[in-house]
Amino acid sequence: MKLLIASDSHGLTEELIELKRRYGGEMDAMIHCGDSELRADEEAIRDFLTVRGNCDYERKFPLDITKEIGDSKIFVTHGHHYNVKMTLLNLSYKAKEVGADFVFFGHSHILGAELIENTLFLNPGSLLMPRGRTERTYAIVEKNGNTIRVSFYTDKHRELEDLRQEFSL
Repeated sequence: MKLLIASDSHGLTEELIELKRRYGGEMDAMIHCGDSELRADEEAIRDFLTVRGNCDYERKFPLDITKEIGDSKIFVTHGHHYNVKMTLLNLSYKAKEVGADFVFFGHSHILGAELIENTLFLNPGSLLMPRGRTERTYAIVEKNGNTIRVSFYTDKHRELEDLRQEFSL
């Protein structure tokens, strides 16, 4: 399984179109964790699994998505309803409730990946306004057997190799 995860693009369109052009054919899913500030029918966001963030007015985007991709269950949310700027505890309760193997969220604009009780929690950072680092980022997650590889990339598609992580299940 191979997934691209982006978040907090706050009105950007060319960057999302470039991600689709560059990766669309090789991903099992392309996910946007909210605050796109776009309408659901706009070309830039079409083809992404997208949730509604606190800055989104588009009601066609759900607050949360739970979806099976391959042999994994993913849970996608923006995070503002789970207080992710303060804690992952609420989100971890929701992950257990839905049986998620992967939890993708945004809201804080701070990139990171953490394996908690065999569930990967990942925030791809922000494509517009990163916090904690200067690079605008997105993430690619690959699962092969019992190994998960997380890679973070800049908006110029350069891997931040020092942030690459591998997790064993």
